[in-house]
Amino acid sequence: MTKKTLNIKGKILDLSTPKVMGILNLNDDSFYDGGKFVEEDAAINQVSKLIEAGVDILDIGPSSSKPGQSISDQETELNKVLPLLEIIKKQFPELIISIDTYHAKVAAQCIDNGAHIINDISAGNIDDKMFEVVAEKGVPYIMMHMQGTPENMQENPTYDHLINDIIDYFLEKVSQLRELGVKDIVVDPGFGFGKTMEHNYQILKHLTSFSLLELPLLAGLSRKSMIYKYLETDANQSLNGTTALNMLALQNGAQILRVHDVKAAKETIKLYNYYNSI
Repeated sequence: MTKKTLNIKGKILDLSTPKVMGILNLNDDSFYDGGKFVEEDAAINQVSKLIEAGVDILDIGPSSSKPGQSISDQETELNKVLPLLEIIKKQFPELIISIDTYHAKVAAQCIDNGAHIINDISAGNIDDKMFEVVAEKGVPYIMMHMQGTPENMQENPTYDHLINDIIDYFLEKVSQLRELGVKDIVVDPGFGFGKTMEHNYQILKHLTSFSLLELPLLAGLSRKSMIYKYLETDANQSLNGTTALNMLALQNGAQILRVHDVKAAKETIKLYNYYNSI
């Protein structure tokens, strides 16, 4: 049976109703909203808007991970996120905060300064100390599947058996984390990270296959190229497509939607829940 709770520093987050993770990018070059929230006032204002829209988890990303991006500098990440984290904790003390980083040092210092969750796109592959940090700190860990690194992940991604390969990847990682005592693990199949467009839609179609992991499943589809390239538009015009795919993700077992547009995602979940209650 799939685990339906996360322990957030002693408070239980119930995932039996799907939750929305809102994105706050603190960098200049994210594919959709890069540069919008670099300044402190703009970032805090955006956090207020996300809370007003009903966000369940705030995911703070100090660095971009778009295709072609080189590995980020951990000190730069810390300089961006720590001052803001202090302000957010004071102004919004009940807010659940996730840090989107693959650096163990960044993860450790952010947790020590009030963050609750680590969201690692590399699942410990970029920094092999990450598993030890999340185990020591006792926080939920979101691990994503990515073939390669952001810099090279879209250079001809290939798989023997797409779904089985990703599940096997997670099984190995989960085993390593369990040996260290990590209890709260969320898996993210990594739409757009080392996948072709066809790969992305195959994963979405077969999301239910990941239920054998018996772990909460996160879907990060928001405004990605798998939407706008197929529709021949751009990220700015991709909210409708995002909503459509988020509904499919919910129907196929996603328990957390990671999005730029919180209000739309909350409405999608509300309709999904009502549909299932009839």
